[in-house]
Parts: sequence; C-alpha cells; structure tokens
Amino acid sequence: MRLLRVGPAGAERPALLDEDGILRDLSALVPDVDGALLADASALSRIRAAVGARILPALDEPGLRTGPPVARIGKIVGIGVNYRDLVAATGVRPPAEPLVFLKAPDTVVGPDDTVLVPRGSTKTDWEAELAVVIGRTARYLRTDEEAMAAVAGYAVAHDVSEREFQNERGGQWDKGKNCETFNPLGPWLVTADEIPDPQALGVRLWVNGELMQESSTAQQIFPVAHLVRYVSHFMTLYPGDVINTGTPAGVALGRPDPKPYLRAGDVVELEIDGLGRQRQVLKDA
Repeated sequence: MRLLRVGPAGAERPALLDEDGILRDLSALVPDVDGALLADASALSRIRAAVGARILPALDEPGLRTGPPVARIGKIVGIGVNYRDLVAATGVRPPAEPLVFLKAPDTVVGPDDTVLVPRGSTKTDWEAELAVVIGRTARYLRTDEEAMAAVAGYAVAHDVSEREFQNERGGQWDKGKNCETFNPLGPWLVTADEIPDPQALGVRLWVNGELMQESSTAQQIFPVAHLVRYVSHFMTLYPGDVINTGTPAGVALGRPDPKPYLRAGDVVELEIDGLGRQRQVLKDA
C-alpha cells in the first residue's frame, strides 16, 4: 500500500494512493498514519480489505497539499557515509561500523514544501536518502530476519545538511542536520510488502534540472537489515520512528571547487524507484 497524509500543515488527514493512481480518503477507517496505525495489524488489514472492496471515497480536491506520510515521529536516526560510491568519490575512510546521528522530528516537512536556507549559511547541501519506517518496537534484535520484520515500510527522505555548521563549527553533526525544514519526507509510505528488496532501488536527485545524484541502494555499505539490527542495540526503536539510511555520491561537498551549494531560488527534485518523487524550492530563512 502507498499511505500518505494530505491537507494543510498540521491538519493533514490519512489517505491512500491506489493502484490506478487515484487518491483515496482513509478518514473513516483510521484517524491518521502514525506509529499507532503501523503497529496495529488489524487496522492495516481493514485498510487492505477496503482497498480490495473498492469502497474508499476518492479525494479530488484541486491543489491538495501532500504532507509527511507519517505523523508524530518519535525520532529520526541518521546514518552517515553509507555508500561505496560516496566513499570512492570523496576519499573518506569507510566506517567499520555505522555512523549514527539524530535529527529532530520537527525538521520533517512535506515532500514538496519549501526548504529554508539557514541564516548565515553558505554550504547548504542536498542528500537523497532511503528512509526506513519502523512498525514494531525493536530492541536488541539478533538477526536480519528480526530486523526486517520490524520494518513497516519505506519512503523518500531528503537529508538536507549545512556543511559548515556540520563540519567546521565544533561538536557533533547536529548543528548541520537540524535546521528548520531539513527533512522533507514522502510523498508516500510504501508498505514493506511492496518492496521485496530494499537493496535494489535506484536513487536520483536533480538541482535546477541537472542530475547530481544517480545511484542504487545496492551501493550501501550497511544494508537496511543490518542498520535496523545495529541501531536497536543502542536505542529502542518504536513504531513510527525513521532511519535515514545515508546518501550516495554526488553531493555538493564532494564536488570540485567552487562547490555548487544550494541558494534561495534553487529547485531540488529527487526520487527513489517505487517510492515517489519530491520537489522543493529553496528560500532564505
């Protein structure tokens, strides 16, 4: 299923995109798409039954905004330096273990919402990423099979990053990862049964129409199952939590000088096979 949330920011309602590309209203079945829904097998079964019975009403309101596909996210776990092509392009040392950082849930916006260039920023960068959404409480997972069973689904994430704040201002990466609007998510949460192999998805990103990133999740150093299992040994993962699994080569940071960092007026578009497409126009904060 392709679950999503539509409507004004802060007042989104649950919806589903059916196999014919028609937007369907889920409001009569569930209050929202959130961790509580993703952990409720009976509620998800009711949605699947309604889809099969073709009884869900269509949503045909013109100009309807698409919001983040998951509400009330508890935490976003970021993974750094997780693509072989990124390591090759930048010359950084591949990590022996996953590099983990956190992003605040309030960085999340809709897939086509405005992204704000922070005040004082000169190095705002793009990062197309596969997001993993957790569907059951996970702690100290022992096997890849247990890890994959904890995955509710997948989405497109844009891990926007300010490289000066991240790398040149001291401390950890948090300063460059948590600026307002720095995690567009969606358009859809695609349930795990629709993605048989999360390590076989094409990832692409364009800036002002120029292709900047083109890779595959097959390039990941630590695949999805390993990441979910690994993270569960350092923090408890709850339904609705998100893991951003890293970005491939092609970011501005890894390009020759003068590096083409983002500015107000730039347009970023990104997509992952089967998970939909995002488009953001940048503005100054």
